Amino acid sequence: MRCLITGGCGFIGSHLAEYLAKRGDEVRIIDDLSTGNFDNILNLPSTTFDKTYIQHIDYPAAILHAVYKVDIIFHLAATVGVKKINDNRIETLENNINSTKAVLEAANGIPVFIASTSEVYGKSTKVPFKEDSDLVLGPTTIGRWGYAASKITDEFLALAYHKEKNQPVTIGRLFNTIGPRQTEQYGMVVPTFFKQALSSEPITVHGDGRQVRCFSDVADTVESIVRLMDCKEANGQVVNIGNDHGIRINMLAMLIKDITQSKSEIKHIPHESVYGSDFEDIYYRLPCVDKLEKLTGFRSQTTLWNMLSKIHESMKKETCQKS
Repeated sequence: MRCLITGGCGFIGSHLAEYLAKRGDEVRIIDDLSTGNFDNILNLPSTTFDKTYIQHIDYPAAILHAVYKVDIIFHLAATVGVKKINDNRIETLENNINSTKAVLEAANGIPVFIASTSEVYGKSTKVPFKEDSDLVLGPTTIGRWGYAASKITDEFLALAYHKEKNQPVTIGRLFNTIGPRQTEQYGMVVPTFFKQALSSEPITVHGDGRQVRCFSDVADTVESIVRLMDCKEANGQVVNIGNDHGIRINMLAMLIKDITQSKSEIKHIPHESVYGSDFEDIYYRLPCVDKLEKLTGFRSQTTLWNMLSKIHESMKKETCQKS
């Protein structure tokens, strides 16, 4: 099978590329490297993909060339990361919406996986979040809701193409995914805590640390995505992808401090000192993953301790290689 991954040089995209290559698929990647890293795909066998396009995805010629003779499209390209989204609001809206429209227009019947996000659930307090739950966003004066709105628009676009043009689409709402190669550069909490702990810097928890999040191993996220695209019944569906075991951020910080045997202090800092006064945080972000299991027979079972231990080993190995 010939597969196109948009955002394939990114964290999840590169792991997906490895998975598909190992099962014998040909993999083609398009990425503008705004948040991805070409080093992430250097270990891919050169025989498994014919070309990597370092182009902006909504550049018409690039996407038309990229989809030529592919059998399936995994659309992961997006502006991501709380800090990057907060600092680049125009880019976030334009990139996320325009790239999705470009992919859907170019697909012309090729099955497409659309990566959405748990952020679309917004301020809803009805947990765990189910795919048919109401989406509750805050006011337009709060910048973070622009990201959620852009991904909701992506979903509406995908479902409209499915209904009006019979375009095969499956939408996956990804909850927090972690694993090796994830960078702290754009505000991702787990690599940030690890970097601080390993450098003996204060582990900075935003707010009071009582926020509840769930974390999915990147291997489980990739497995979920692939299984959904192998499932005919998932066509036209919106499906949560993630681990349904939550943890408070305070406890996450303590776990990482314990795993790294760090002497770092855990320091709480107000959100506004990082993101400005027009920021709003969410306390609960937990998915119902029954639909995923019903469609694919798969449910994430990797424990958070094992996820964090794997990340720790990867970071230690990376440090040794650099030295």
